[in-house]
Parts: sequence; structure tokens; C-alpha cells
Amino acid sequence: MPLTPMLPLLQDAVPTVVPADTAWMLMATALVLLMTPALAFFYGGLVRSKNSLNTMMMSFVALGAVGIVWALLAYSLAFSDGTPWLGGLSNALLVGVGTEAKGTIPHILFMAYQGTFAIITAALISGAVVERMRFGPYVAFIVLWTLVVYAPVAHWVWGGGWLGKLGVLDFAGGTVVHINAGVSALVAAWVVGARKDYGRQAILPHSVPFVLLGTGLLWFGWFGFNGGSALAANGSAATAFTNTFLAPMATLLVWALLDALRSGHITAVGGATAIVIGLVAITPAAGFVSPVGAIALGGIAALPSYFAIVFRARTRLDDSLDVFAGHGIGGMSGALLTGIFAQKVWGGTDGLLAGNPAQFGIQAIGAASSFIYAGVMTFVLLKLMGAVVKLRAESRAEGLGMDVTQHGEEAYTSGEGSILVLPSTGEGVPVPKPTLATHTAH
Repeated sequence: MPLTPMLPLLQDAVPTVVPADTAWMLMATALVLLMTPALAFFYGGLVRSKNSLNTMMMSFVALGAVGIVWALLAYSLAFSDGTPWLGGLSNALLVGVGTEAKGTIPHILFMAYQGTFAIITAALISGAVVERMRFGPYVAFIVLWTLVVYAPVAHWVWGGGWLGKLGVLDFAGGTVVHINAGVSALVAAWVVGARKDYGRQAILPHSVPFVLLGTGLLWFGWFGFNGGSALAANGSAATAFTNTFLAPMATLLVWALLDALRSGHITAVGGATAIVIGLVAITPAAGFVSPVGAIALGGIAALPSYFAIVFRARTRLDDSLDVFAGHGIGGMSGALLTGIFAQKVWGGTDGLLAGNPAQFGIQAIGAASSFIYAGVMTFVLLKLMGAVVKLRAESRAEGLGMDVTQHGEEAYTSGEGSILVLPSTGEGVPVPKPTLATHTAH
């Protein structure tokens, strides 16, 4: 047989960088990176003003700490060849990660895109421990957590590991991102303990406009989060993009109805929370369900998260910003509903409604394994760290506010100035100079 007719087949077998796919993935990477500052505004608005900068910095610091550990080691553990449980070290220090094709985009772009996921996943956990966890131990924790928890679970699902081979559907991170972070947040809130004012006084958001701004930016970035997970500019990306457009709308409407029936008010914070939960829930299903399925999924997902928040508020568990209810419960809802609404015609595998009930069981295995592994390993990490360093601030430092005691700054001042920052006691508590007045806005 002449060689010429075989050339197209040979060319198809060789990975080639496609300019259109590369252009879309460059944009998607930037969109997902924006989500971490967006999360900072979302979280920062929900806390008291004296802790707003510290809360925002817990997200911003992940851009550096997690981003670098991802490039140097965690990427290799997640995506290089290894065992069904963990990748190897062949791409450590970005060895072998260049402009060669990874699918239809440059390998370095694939690494950067996946790095934006690792960054925001670690930052999500901070919402459970805001207003009391010391900044240094928090930074150490998210670095270790990225290596010990995030990278292995990412390998299980996306890097050729056992869950991917089992057939778990997780288009953009319901298991890898949201269940992982949500369960870890729940454990962190328990280990670190409640804020000193929790249950004694109302702890109210200091800036609801910040919360709404963060929500809008998160939704904007999420189009890169879900649409980009197709890793190409194709029909799958268009499906995921459209479903990311529709699902949160349904969640918002159902949530507003629940709020109106329960309290007679449709709150802004509730609406913002609903949108984020809708985005969380559609994430694992984004490229696997129809647009109508996405609307149904978004509406259903509002129910468990809404009532989880109502229940949590009646307990002593201080998951400050309801990370578990939003991301843990929302991620589990989305993962399980993927097993119900998925259709092969839209990508992936048929789910229960399309005649394949086994897929629901596979989804449950994926959700349960991430839940158990993340919970146990987060508990072990924090307990080991707690044996070496103090995880939370002293009561007085917490009372003054984490902005001043952890960073020597304030978000807002009164008059010509606010707290005079001087050498600390060692716990970040400023020592006032007797001859100078100390003014506080709190």
C-alpha cells in the first residue's frame, strides 16, 4: 500500500498543538486565576471589618504558596505516570514540561491551567477557619495539604488513577475540588475550634457589596473553570459553558423561594451563596448533561445545601463561612446528580435516567473516597502541626482583630489613623507605647 494515504492517519496519532485550542485555554487559565481574588472578595465581605484583610490574604497567599509548590512538585504527583494512587517525580521541578503538545495545547499551558485549580481549592478551606487561625500555620497547612491531599485525589480522577479507570465522571472538579475542600474545611473548623465570640454575639458580614462583587467575579471566572476543562475550543466546551450559565440561575430561584417561605425575605447574601452553590454543583456534570439537565441539577442542588446551612447554624461547629455546606454538600450533590442526569450524547457516559443506574454507584464511590481520604488526612495534618506550633491566635489577638495582629494593617481607618502598630508580644498583639494614644475603629 502506498505510504501517502497513511499520512493523515499517522498525523492524527501524533499530538499536535492546535492554535484555536491554545488561545481558548490561555483565556480559560486567566479566568480561573481570577477566581482566587474573587474568592477573597466573597469571603472578605462575609467577615467583620477587623478581620477582612486577613481573610482576603488567606486567598491571595495561595497564589504564591500553592502556585509554587504546584509547579515544583505537586503537578508531577498529580499528572505524571505513577501508580493508581499517586503520580511519580518525572515532572518534578517542571522537568519535561515544555511547549510540546499535551493533547492539543502546550504542556506548560496544561500545567498552568491545572495549577489554578490547585490554588483556589486550597484557598476555599480558609473560609472555615477565618477570624482565628494564625497566618503562618495556615500557609504551611495549605502547602502540605496540596501535596498530601489535593495532588493524590487529582491523580485518582484526572491523572490516570484508580477513580478515573473506574469510570468516575468529574468534568471540572466536583470530587477533586469541592468535596476535597469542603470536607477538609469541616475538619479544620473542628480541630481549630470556634471563634471566641461564636454563639455569644451576632457575627455579621461587614460588606455585603464585597460579597456580591466576589460572586459576580467567581461566576465570570467559572466559565473558564468549567468550559476550559474540555481542554479545547469544541462542542464539549460550549456545553460546559452553557450549563455553567444555566445551573446557577436555577439554584438562585429555588434558594430565593426557600428564603421567602422560611423568613419572608430574599437576602443578598443568600442569593450570592445560591449562585456559588449552583456553580459548585454543575462543575462535575458540566460537560456531561444537557442544558435542561443542568437546570434541573441546579434547582435540586439548592435543597441539601440550604438545609445544611440552617442546621449548622444551630450547632457549636463554627464552619464560619459554611464551606462544607456550600462546597462539600454542593460537590457531593453535583457528583451524585451527575450519575443521574449524564447522557452519552452530551459526552461521557449515560447515567441513571438514560438507563445506566451503575453510574450512580460509581459516582457514589468517587464521592465517598474523596470524602474519607480528605477528612482523615486533613485531621492528621492539623494534629501533627498543632503538636509543633499554635494553630490559632490568642484570645486577645483575636479580639483586636486578625488584620492588625497578623499583618500590621487595617482595611479601614477612622480619622487620621487607627491602631498604632508597634513591636508585638510574640502573638502578633501590638504593645501600646504609654505616651501615645491608640485609636481603634472597632
